[in-house]
Amino acid sequence: MPAPIVEPPLVSILTPTYNSEVFLAECIESVLAQTHENWEYLIVDDASTDRTVELALSYAAQDPRIGVHRHANRLGVPANWNRTLRYLSPDSVYCKFVHADDSLYPQCIQRMVECAEANPSAGIISAYRLDGTRVNLDGLDPERTFFPGEEILRSTLMGGFYVFGSPTSLLLRSENVRAHMPLYDESTLHADTEACFDLLRDSDLGFVHEVLTFTRRHKGAVTNYASWLGTYRPSQLRMHQLHGRVFLSQAEYERRLATLLVDYVRFLGKRLPRFRDKAFRSYHRKVLSDLRANARLTEVMRGAGLQLREKTRSIRG
Repeated sequence: MPAPIVEPPLVSILTPTYNSEVFLAECIESVLAQTHENWEYLIVDDASTDRTVELALSYAAQDPRIGVHRHANRLGVPANWNRTLRYLSPDSVYCKFVHADDSLYPQCIQRMVECAEANPSAGIISAYRLDGTRVNLDGLDPERTFFPGEEILRSTLMGGFYVFGSPTSLLLRSENVRAHMPLYDESTLHADTEACFDLLRDSDLGFVHEVLTFTRRHKGAVTNYASWLGTYRPSQLRMHQLHGRVFLSQAEYERRLATLLVDYVRFLGKRLPRFRDKAFRSYHRKVLSDLRANARLTEVMRGAGLQLREKTRSIRG
């Protein structure tokens, strides 16, 4: 008797949208071009006022695997990510965001699923990406495709490398996502990075050493606004305070905390004119208030002392 045909695992591909008509067709076409064909495609709109929904519906009329969900209430980015995840099919084995202004290369889903199937404890699969005009998310040993979660989190906290990218860059195991719902903290612009930390606290990372996704940089992108506002350094400090004591020694925690604080102060010093802007001023006042409440001065001082002693030893040779 012939061997039974085993169907590839179902992958839920997710595109949260808001006024995305300019790039959406390219995004959808990249999903339709996937060599892995067992997928559902969920487009979840966050009260767009342009032709986003009409465009999405025109594609859904041509392919029954595409579902479009329109909402009249605007939630904002992280909240709409959570809302999108609530549409996952109960049969979904993996889920993959692709933002409406990004796209996937044809073998993206296939290569990531192959890596996930070969590494059952991997809750996240990442790969190189084309980020605008440069390839990044590199730094891992090219001879390895599996990395314990603790190893990745330790190195990330210590500033070693960054392999998470944006939600478009990753494939997630759906059962892990369901266990962490709501996955994204809706109070922060960097909810995607925090979600990766939460998932890797009890799972591992698989990595495909190929360029599989494209992240578009443009004026309307949330990442551009976050860069202008200067949210990345405060996000690093927040992640350090949330997770550093779990994955780092006390000395490592204190040394890195001192480095991050000095880096943040230098950043603010170079951007004093931006404090005239209300949004910039309000955001960083809140960050500084939180730091005063949560950062322990004794730990900062010990960390600075450790760095000074290390520099003195290196000078003496």
